[in-house]
Amino acid sequence: MTLLQTTETPPSDTDAGSRPPMWSQIAGHLSAAIARGTYAPGERLPPEHTLAESFGVNRHTVPRALASLCTQGVLRSTQGSGTYVQAFAVDLVLSRRTRHRQNLALAGFRGSLQVLTHDVVGANATLARLLAVPPRRRLLHLWVMGDAQGQPLSVSERFFPLQRFPDLLEVLQKTGSVTEAFAAHGVTDYLRRESHITAELPDPVVAAHLHQPQSQPVLRVDSVNVDPQGVPIEAATAWFPADRISLTVQHGE
Repeated sequence: MTLLQTTETPPSDTDAGSRPPMWSQIAGHLSAAIARGTYAPGERLPPEHTLAESFGVNRHTVPRALASLCTQGVLRSTQGSGTYVQAFAVDLVLSRRTRHRQNLALAGFRGSLQVLTHDVVGANATLARLLAVPPRRRLLHLWVMGDAQGQPLSVSERFFPLQRFPDLLEVLQKTGSVTEAFAAHGVTDYLRRESHITAELPDPVVAAHLHQPQSQPVLRVDSVNVDPQGVPIEAATAWFPADRISLTVQHGE
């Protein structure tokens, strides 16, 4: 549906008198269209010249309207990509049994994991310490996207001992679940040993995956998961868009 298919009359560049400025009228029409569901959360708006034609105004009028809605948090602009309706906010719980799908289900959303890249690397000193393996031990190295109903909510860099989990990549690609991939290797339960949370500005790769500008902060979570015997099975760093995610640390079970 386009804006011209609504029942409201688009503003005109000839509007005058006591009416609000043209850019303000356009912002109001766009905000109303978003509220009606004409544009869904996370959806990209048409290009500025298309919007200008729809409203019958000069294309230089549209950017100010979009900038106003970005300031209000209704829209977000990504350089080189476009302007998007701000996605929903999700409260994720970091507990001893942190699970992507279960977390989202508790928040009322469906989610999955998608492998972006994969390779095998040797453990450096830091990873060897975190995973309790000898230096240069072969690790499965993944970049993974976590989504909720098609919207990116996290991007993570993950490391797994390859000797213990030789088919983890295959199972994860089929199921979209690290939990199921662990279970396929006999690990039916695992615990979060630690989560270290910081705020930072994302690098270009992380910002692009999260569909946000580099000037917008992200929440970074460094974590280690262990099996029921306390043996490390995963070391990971995940980045979450700070404007779409809140993190709750839950103590105990």
